[in-house]
Amino acid sequence: MAARAGAGAGGGDDSPLLDDLMPWSVRPLRTGRPWVTAPDAGSLRARWERLVRTEAAERERLFGPTRLRTPRTPVAALPGQATGTGRFARESGPCPEPIRILHGPFDEQWLLPDHRLIDAARPELWRVADGHQLFAVEHGYVPQDTGPALSVTALLPDGHSPGGRPGRIRPLYRRPGGLEPNLAPGLLALLRARHGDAVTDHSVLAWTLAAARHSPAGCVVPLPADTAHWSAGVELGQELLRLQLRGARGGERPRLPGGRRPYVRASVPPVPATLEYDPADEALLLGTGRISPVPAGAWEFRVGGVRMLELWFERRTTVAGAGAEDMDGLEAVRPRTWLQEWTSELLELITLLALLAELRPRREGLTDGPRITADDLRAAGVLPVPVAARRPASVLDHQEEGPDGQFALL
Repeated sequence: MAARAGAGAGGGDDSPLLDDLMPWSVRPLRTGRPWVTAPDAGSLRARWERLVRTEAAERERLFGPTRLRTPRTPVAALPGQATGTGRFARESGPCPEPIRILHGPFDEQWLLPDHRLIDAARPELWRVADGHQLFAVEHGYVPQDTGPALSVTALLPDGHSPGGRPGRIRPLYRRPGGLEPNLAPGLLALLRARHGDAVTDHSVLAWTLAAARHSPAGCVVPLPADTAHWSAGVELGQELLRLQLRGARGGERPRLPGGRRPYVRASVPPVPATLEYDPADEALLLGTGRISPVPAGAWEFRVGGVRMLELWFERRTTVAGAGAEDMDGLEAVRPRTWLQEWTSELLELITLLALLAELRPRREGLTDGPRITADDLRAAGVLPVPVAARRPASVLDHQEEGPDGQFALL
């Protein structure tokens, strides 16, 4: 197989698309009603209690009916979740335990995992979400965006795109238990023939995380023909993976070296109204609260053109009282003051973004030199991808409960 140098990030680039390398993808979740997610689990429990304790007419209003969901819509349970399947109009039981999800690229939030409340929950993702699964999340293309094209999480991601353009969610495995990598058939064999038997599904994901970039045609992943470049990219990608998993799968949570770790220098006020950055003192100012040191790389870290720290703060200050008097319905059930847990989460997010920013220079030159192009993959029979590889695998080895307690017909 001949390997040719890629033409760079332009119209002549023949690097393969991520859509061909990891062919099974799922669209982002669509809740249909914003009150089913929150930055804190307590708000979700309180919203549920208010909803199930109201009379029918008020329940209908608070629920927020859509074309796909009303309190009377028959819906099967989400895979792996022991929630009710009776019409929600008759629900009076306790709140299901909220689950941790990744909201957008780096914001860990909470979700009520009840299929009756979610317009498009993407059950195919829930079927393969287990202790082995990792999810690659594309960030929609935004012109002149210099942020990462991809992130990876062990949590169930909702696929929200900060730039407002939806990407895709790509599980690493098509079946539970870490079985059947979601890679183009023949890709692993081709890469092993080029770079050795140490190539695994995890190393392909690591390379992809390090090398993926935006293009108008979609997320592209240059593949090196040179093993030295491959090894350097996999090493970088494994470090990016370790950081983004935040201690999941037995890893360590992100930490900056002593002396560079951010600390709370002045406590965050009950309702911080503003977020500012003092570059001279490397300080993040939340109203009268102060956190430092905060590297400029963390403050400037953007995805889809959106500054991540500002977006994270905005989502919590609308929760913590700001503008709450103008809200109605279940969204108004929210903390009125800043939660201590948010300060801890903010310190970790600052750390994560700072470390990710420090790794950016290592991407320079990563994809220089000869590449394995899309034409090469076609010549080797890896492309085009079989239609079946783009569909969910049949993973059902158990019965799932359908609407009103009936077992689903599989």
